[in-house]
Amino acid sequence: MEQRFVRYQSTRPDPKGRYLGIFALANRLAKEGRLSPEDWGLWRSANDFYDAAYATPDASIYASSHAQAWFKLSATHLIDRIAFYSDLLRRHDVPCDAFYSDDPGTIVYEDDVQVVAIPYEQSSGS
Repeated sequence: MEQRFVRYQSTRPDPKGRYLGIFALANRLAKEGRLSPEDWGLWRSANDFYDAAYATPDASIYASSHAQAWFKLSATHLIDRIAFYSDLLRRHDVPCDAFYSDDPGTIVYEDDVQVVAIPYEQSSGS
């Protein structure tokens, strides 16, 4: 049985052509001071949960600006809590959607809950 993956990301590229992931989008709202005190507290708590729940790959894994993290669908304990971020982004008119793939690209990192992959059209140097 093939592993399936899900990535929550922006539906539009940023000025650098990247499709930012759901955590980066929410973190940007916080960094820009766009969250209410209540939302900031909930965002901080949600981030703390994810920081404790699984390993963050070393920054060198993201040497390619096109590297993207994908959850394994088996990581239900992580995926089930994404709704907070989706709701937060929706309320701030930041488009974000779930994208599913059996083969997200050249895998440069893998652990029990995620992979980091470079999409094939980017991994050839284009």
